[in-house]
Amino acid sequence: MSYFKPLVLAIISCFLALPGLSLAEDELIIISPHHEGIETEFGKNFEAWYHKQTGRTVKTDWRDVGGTSSNYRFIESEFKRVPDGIGIDIFFGGGTDNYLRLSNRGWLHAYKLPGTQLEQMMQSFQGIPLYDAQHQWYGAALSSFGIMYNEELRGLLQLPKVSTWKDLGNLTLIGRIGAADPRESGSAHMVYEIILQTLGWEEGFALLTKIGGNVRGFSAGANAIPTDVVAGQVIYGLAIDFYAYGQIAVVGADKIKYVVPADGAVVTADPIAILKGAPNIAVAEKFLEFVLSEDAQKLWMLRDTDREGPEWKGGLNRASVLPALYDKLGERCIVPNPFAMEGAPFQYDSDKGGTRWNIVNDLFGILIIDSHKDLVNAWKAIQKSKDPAKRDAAIAVLTKMPITEAEAMELAKGAWNDPEVRNEKMKDWAQFAKEKFKEARNLAR
Repeated sequence: MSYFKPLVLAIISCFLALPGLSLAEDELIIISPHHEGIETEFGKNFEAWYHKQTGRTVKTDWRDVGGTSSNYRFIESEFKRVPDGIGIDIFFGGGTDNYLRLSNRGWLHAYKLPGTQLEQMMQSFQGIPLYDAQHQWYGAALSSFGIMYNEELRGLLQLPKVSTWKDLGNLTLIGRIGAADPRESGSAHMVYEIILQTLGWEEGFALLTKIGGNVRGFSAGANAIPTDVVAGQVIYGLAIDFYAYGQIAVVGADKIKYVVPADGAVVTADPIAILKGAPNIAVAEKFLEFVLSEDAQKLWMLRDTDREGPEWKGGLNRASVLPALYDKLGERCIVPNPFAMEGAPFQYDSDKGGTRWNIVNDLFGILIIDSHKDLVNAWKAIQKSKDPAKRDAAIAVLTKMPITEAEAMELAKGAWNDPEVRNEKMKDWAQFAKEKFKEARNLAR
């Protein structure tokens, strides 16, 4: 057998020397809240692009641990356990606030894209960053947040049209609205934070409480809401734009509508970043180059029937971060151009949103979701009240807050990381909610 060994090795060496041929396969490990269509399209197209660029094969390994909030909690817990790296290369998807938090904690790896790619991008838009100045994260797509509704059923039931966030606080909409739990869904959190920043802390939470009274039930993921709207389980839904566009593409714009509220229009980046200690750093850097390339950005914006579009049925229906691409694609583009949005969008404060992310989720969870039955009962009692004075008094009690914005920000910057402080406060808030809803219900009678 020893006679054949040199010959076998020589044959293997000759095969490996052939252009584009390698027995080794590179790997890329990605954690993402994205749905299957995005993972499939960006996975297979990157694998083909990577082979063309490098002559090597690569396998994309997608890890799913839930929505954006769940992804962040997982990454955070893993870095606390293994500070030098958690065995994952890429975090892909979710709101900018999460990436600011990761950056502040030193858990992102900076990578500057080639100059020709950076030149095609805007560093910020309407005061909102589209990529990090230190190149620790990049917006991979753009998102808006709004209200989708079943126009066909709305007309039949003679329910009001909606064009602002405040319209969703209407007492006639009890049981008609779909929304998600911000503790699980990053896009749901963004809607609530936008309302808080648009209206201010007190008025914002007052509206969120009224909306909560109208919500039929809070889903874990925001992706369930569009299908509920189409099915008529709810008439209105709080939604990120691409979920709504996806349903409109299937059902038709005459049946399903989507509106970006005039009292809080915000366009934000949906980022991508390389995580600290990424095990496949060179491949990860190539993935960033691919995702921000013109070919990959077209996957967001083109129909599934377009030769350069995705194969995923219904398309991906997302907005590109490359401003020039909209004019270049023209009518082939199936999503509105956010860079051409009329009027001045609200100036969203990402730093504020990132700092208080957890405490806002906990407040919303305790006061609205965990107390939902009591809230709805009180809201129904207010709806039935024939006395305007009683109704106003009950609403004032219903919408009371246990903490000011200044107090919340102070806690968020330090003490909220102490489990003992957090648990004690949440217990107090739960009792506060129980008492105020009981009082509001009694006042309305």
